[in-house]
Amino acid sequence: MFSIIQAAGWPIWPLIACSILALAIIIERFISLKTAKVAPPRLLDEVLSVTRTSVPGPDVVSQLEKNSALGEVLASGLRAVNSDPHCSEDDLRATMEGAGRLVAQRLENYLTALGTIASAAPLLGLFGTVVGMIEIFGSQAPGSTGGGNPAQLAHGISIALYNTAFGLVVAIPSLIFWRYFRGRVDAYLLTLELSSEHLVRHLKSLRK
Repeated sequence: MFSIIQAAGWPIWPLIACSILALAIIIERFISLKTAKVAPPRLLDEVLSVTRTSVPGPDVVSQLEKNSALGEVLASGLRAVNSDPHCSEDDLRATMEGAGRLVAQRLENYLTALGTIASAAPLLGLFGTVVGMIEIFGSQAPGSTGGGNPAQLAHGISIALYNTAFGLVVAIPSLIFWRYFRGRVDAYLLTLELSSEHLVRHLKSLRK
């Protein structure tokens, strides 16, 4: 591996940094976007069951808020009803939408950076290719003798090829995981929106 890095020259170091950063983001997002941490499947049913006759107290709401991202959104609606039992449906929706926006921002953490790496890595590889081409042309300069400098020519070819290949190696997985996480976040946000709407209708019927 070290010999490859030496052959690729200094332009490969930004690509190595991008690959380390991309790997760290991918691991972090896999951990943070687990279903149990974002939207446990039976959480909404449990909340509806607990609120079948009345809105639970602050202690139960606090525990719900710490349960998951979905619990945080649902807890914001229950807290709004606890603080003002006569709050309007529009105020209740606005409160839960505000909590949902904060949760959405957390779910989308680092996805922009991962998408940027996926877009920038091929360009960094292209930059390394250009540097390699400069090396190649330098080895064939008019002042060189014996048909040019073979060592410099080989080094230029190595820089050009290794950087192009490594740029694609970094970019392709980054793009795949960016699309995967983007789809996963969108699915979670839809679940949060539908669950919030269900709770709003439930609380509305509870206060009739």
